[in-house]
Amino acid sequence: MNRIDELFKQKKERILSIYFTAGFPKLGDTLTIMEAIEAAGADIIEIGVPYSDPIADGPTIQESNNQALNNGMTLKLLFEQLSELREKVSIPVILMGYLNPVVQYGMEAFCKKCKEVGIDGLILPDLPMQQYLSEYKEIFDAYDLRNTFLISPQTAEERIRQIDQHTDGFIYMVSSASITGAKKEITPEQLAYFERVKAMKLNNPRLIGFGISDKPSFQTASAHSHGAIIGSAFINVLRESSDLKKDINEYIQGILS
Repeated sequence: MNRIDELFKQKKERILSIYFTAGFPKLGDTLTIMEAIEAAGADIIEIGVPYSDPIADGPTIQESNNQALNNGMTLKLLFEQLSELREKVSIPVILMGYLNPVVQYGMEAFCKKCKEVGIDGLILPDLPMQQYLSEYKEIFDAYDLRNTFLISPQTAEERIRQIDQHTDGFIYMVSSASITGAKKEITPEQLAYFERVKAMKLNNPRLIGFGISDKPSFQTASAHSHGAIIGSAFINVLRESSDLKKDINEYIQGILS
């Protein structure tokens, strides 16, 4: 069974997914960060594939993308770094990135490599659903990769149900129409959106991301979904860290405690 499927079968609430950019803060930090994330108690790891034009991301993740690229991170190097992934990490791992670098690499070659190193799923925010269904779904299925679609407060119910129909992992609920970035608090408008989607009783689990940064926002998101995704706030932890393993553990434990 795919590790994402297994996780959501075993655990129904308070699922914590942690995002970081590959090659940040240092080029060789990838597996060290992943091991520390799992050891601290997170449930899913999302590895951001650095890209020069990350349109959905705010300044924090954009800056981490730029630094990772300047450090020399590439898809080829990332896959080399992940060759020992499953000797060190057991929880689900997802690659999140933009379509252009993947298409340049070759979609089937990319998916095959994901399978070889032990990647469980992909998040490609700019991959249109119809293109996925007509061109890529068979490839994803052949390599046992779960594809994750995003919804937002502006997504119509009909579209959400269509996404639910074609999802085989989880649905990524973008908490607001803005770009990524840690926010101070969750607004009443966001809570109304969370409740609206929850009331739809979708078939697939939902994780809330964009703006989740601390224990209170994680708890609020988890009360309205199956858990949450933390990205920008974790990138800030990495940026300011003098001891990666210690600081990662303290931050994640502070979220989950």
